[in-house]
Amino acid sequence: MQATMMNIPLSLNHLLERAGTLFPQSPITSRLPDKSLRTHTFGQFHRRARALASALQTLGLKKGDRVATLSWNHHAHLECYFGIPAAGGVMHTLNLRLSPDEIGWIAGDAQDRFLVIDDVLLPLYQQFAHLHRFEKVIVFSFSGAAVPAGFADYEALLAQADPDGFQYADHDENDPVAMCYTSGTTGRPKGVAYSHRSTILHALVGCLGDFWGLKGTDVLLPVTPMFHANCWGVPYGAVMMGVELVFPGPHLHPDDLLDLMTQKPPSLSLGVPTIWMGLIQTFDAAQNPSSPNHGRWKLPAGMRSLVGGAAVPEALIRAFDKHGIWLLQGWGMTETSPLATVSYPKADLKDADLDERYRRAAMAGVPVPLVDLRIQGDEGLQPWDGKSVGEIQVRGPFITGSYHQVPVTEDKFTQDGWLRTGDVASVDALGFVKISDRTKDLIKSGGEWISSVDLENALMAHPAVAEAAVIAIPDEKWSERPLACVVVKPDAVAPTAAEFGAHLLGKGFAKWQLPDRYEWIDAVPRTSTGKFWKMRLRERFVG
Repeated sequence: MQATMMNIPLSLNHLLERAGTLFPQSPITSRLPDKSLRTHTFGQFHRRARALASALQTLGLKKGDRVATLSWNHHAHLECYFGIPAAGGVMHTLNLRLSPDEIGWIAGDAQDRFLVIDDVLLPLYQQFAHLHRFEKVIVFSFSGAAVPAGFADYEALLAQADPDGFQYADHDENDPVAMCYTSGTTGRPKGVAYSHRSTILHALVGCLGDFWGLKGTDVLLPVTPMFHANCWGVPYGAVMMGVELVFPGPHLHPDDLLDLMTQKPPSLSLGVPTIWMGLIQTFDAAQNPSSPNHGRWKLPAGMRSLVGGAAVPEALIRAFDKHGIWLLQGWGMTETSPLATVSYPKADLKDADLDERYRRAAMAGVPVPLVDLRIQGDEGLQPWDGKSVGEIQVRGPFITGSYHQVPVTEDKFTQDGWLRTGDVASVDALGFVKISDRTKDLIKSGGEWISSVDLENALMAHPAVAEAAVIAIPDEKWSERPLACVVVKPDAVAPTAAEFGAHLLGKGFAKWQLPDRYEWIDAVPRTSTGKFWKMRLRERFVG
C-alpha cells in the first residue's frame, strides 16, 4: 500500500505568496536612523520582494549564488530573506559586530557574489572591501541620503524590475535558501546552510503555542539581529502568520527600545539577556519620582518575550514578572536553525509553586518537536535524572549535518549522525535541560561567542608573554566576559591592559572581544597530560 498524499515540495515562496494574498494590509514598521518610523504593508512587501528577485536575476544571479547582507533589522532586510531565495540565490547574513578582518574572511569563504548593505554601514564595508571583491554592491538608503557613486541603488533596482512578470526559480525543497556562519567554535567560523525544507519545518515548530506561539493578532518586536541565526527564524514565522512587525533598526539602547515599546506596544518580543537587563534596569530607575524619565515609558501589558543567546538569570525572569511580562528562555545554535529547546511551563508543572516555575524558567528547557536530544558522557549515554552530566548531542530535520566546504569530523559529528554541541548539561525526568559548562571553554558575551583559544594564541604572540590562558568570569550585564591569566617572560616588562588591547586589535579582534581583566601568574597550571588546567584558574579567580 502507498500513501495517497500529494508530494508538494516545501518552499519559502509559498510563504511569500501567502503573505501577499491573505495579509496584504498587515503592517511592517521600521525605525529609521533618525528614529522616525516608516510603515509598509505585507502587500507592498510581497511586491518588493518579488521585484528584488527579478532585479537580481537581471544582474545575472544564478541558482546557488550567495548574496550577502550587511544590514540592521528593517523592512528591506526582510525583503532579502524572501527575495534572494525566490531568485534562486542563497542569502548570507554577515554579522556586523565582528571585526572587519573576520567579516572579509567569511565573505570570501562563502564566495559571496553580491552584497546588499545599509548606507549607514558603508564605513564598515570600506574596512574589509580589500579582503573580498563583490561583483555588485547594492546600497539600501536606510538614512534617506543619496546612494554614493560606484554603488547600485537598491530602490532604483526595485523600481526598474517587473514583480508581476517575475517567475520563481526552479528549486527542490532541499536547495539552500540562507547561510549563517557560527563563531561558537574554535578556529575559523564555519558556514551553515539552511534549506527550504528545514526553514519551513523550523517555522512551523516555532509557531506552536508553547514556543514562539505566534498568532495573527500579535505585534512582534524582533530585537535579536536578523544577522544572528536568521533572527532565530522568527521572520519566516511572522510572514507565514501575517503578524504585524515592528523593526527597531540600529537603535537598541534601553531608552530607545522603551520609547518604541511605548509608541508601538508589542505583544511578543525577542532578544538576548543583555538587552533585557539594560531595559529593565532603565525602566525601574525611571519609576523614581525624581528621575528625569519618570512617567516617560510604559511596559506592554502581558507581553511575552523569547530570550536566548546566553543563559537567562533567574533574577531577570523575576524582575520582568513583577511587571506582568514572562521571559521564555530558549537554547540553540546556528547549527540548529536555532530553536532546539524552550523552557515552557509543561502540564506537569501546573501545580508547581512560583519559585519552582522560576527555577525551571532559568533552565535551557525541553527539546522542541522534531529535535532528538541525548547526553553523552565519557562512559556512554547518561540517564535523564537531573544529576548525570555529559555533552548535549542533537539531531533533527533542521539541524545541520555538516559545515560549508568543511569535512565532517568526529569532533563535530558522531559516527551515528548526531551533532556534538560542545555544551555540557544534565536533563531531569521532566526533560528539562540544565547547561553547566562548555567542552571547549568558549566564552559567551552578550549572546556572541569569544574563543578563549584564539585569544590565548594571540596573547602568546606578544613578545613579552610566555604563556596565557583565558577563562570566563561572570558578568551581570554580559553574562560572561574573558579574563586573561598571563605569564610574562623572564626579564620582560609586563604589558599594560592598553598595550594588550592594541596588540589584540592588531590581530583582528573586535573591541568587545578583548579581555576585561588581566591577572599575572607565575605559571599556567597543567593536567597530567600537559593541557592547561583551567579548572584551577576558575577556582582561584572565580571561586
